[in-house]
Amino acid sequence: MGPRFSLPPFPTGWYGLCASGELPPGGVLARTVCGRELAVYRTASGQAVAVDAACPHLGAHLGHTSRVEGETLRCSFHGFRFDTSGACVATGYGTRPPPKCALRTWPVDEVNGFVLLHFDAAGRPPPWRVPASPEESGWTRTRVRLTRLPSHVQDLAENSVDVGHLSHVHGYRELEALDELRTEGPLLRARYAFRHPRGVMGVGKNARAEIDIEVHGLGYSQVEVTVAEMGFRSRQFVLATPVDGEHVDLRIGMCMKTLPADARGRGFAPALIANLPSMLFDFFVARIAFVTYCEDVDADVPIWSTKLHVDPPRLAEGDGPIGRYRKWARQFYPELALPKVG
Repeated sequence: MGPRFSLPPFPTGWYGLCASGELPPGGVLARTVCGRELAVYRTASGQAVAVDAACPHLGAHLGHTSRVEGETLRCSFHGFRFDTSGACVATGYGTRPPPKCALRTWPVDEVNGFVLLHFDAAGRPPPWRVPASPEESGWTRTRVRLTRLPSHVQDLAENSVDVGHLSHVHGYRELEALDELRTEGPLLRARYAFRHPRGVMGVGKNARAEIDIEVHGLGYSQVEVTVAEMGFRSRQFVLATPVDGEHVDLRIGMCMKTLPADARGRGFAPALIANLPSMLFDFFVARIAFVTYCEDVDADVPIWSTKLHVDPPRLAEGDGPIGRYRKWARQFYPELALPKVG
């Protein structure tokens, strides 16, 4: 990471590779995560796998020159095939695979509609996982957008506790902390309420929103949003993945709980066509809600892309618990661990 950041560039954590729908059975994707070139694929049975991209035979990039055959990945250069453990199980000649011809595999999990990879600079296995949201019917599909920007994942996740920027950048009013910041291992949780100046594309302007934020490491955040007076609930996802030491791939996603029958009379009917079929009505509201969410994130992007990571920061009352957040974040850097005494 350049002079803007004194932090190590690749903290330990779970990072987004793609939305689940981007990787159908037989699909192969190329990704760069924490400075590593990877191939991500899904087997015929549905298992998501991430491996180092360079074929150990003669170096072909498997994210671009491979295909899935059953439960194996076949290099298109010479036909070598690898199973989900990374072992070479066949050559393209019907001969015995060379000794030590194997791919490095990475811990992968699939949760809440995203494929995640665990990275640890010290090579340790994942000691925790991102929890799955409770199964509940009546949610719209998750819309996802990807943006690459020059930043650091810790600075992006810091927005979850930076109370001061909510009014100055986003114009939120009547900010209220609903609970104290809580941390437990890799989990950080915060709850706030505010009035949104624009509402959902102008609908429900200045309605009171309550948000419940869960940050799982520095790469995955999930926000439950409730606007009670409009009968509106949404779930927002923020997945920040370090790319090359200079950039972050930011995936944001959003789904919405199906609106109750009387919700149209509590804010949506004046702006939308009240007699639309329920499914079409929910689709339209979810779509414009996602646009509003993207607009909020876009207000942060120019700041994230140019700000300096000041350490130590000169904090003032009204900033929010940024100091506590930074102490919590240190656990994700093995390089910063204090030496043991005795």
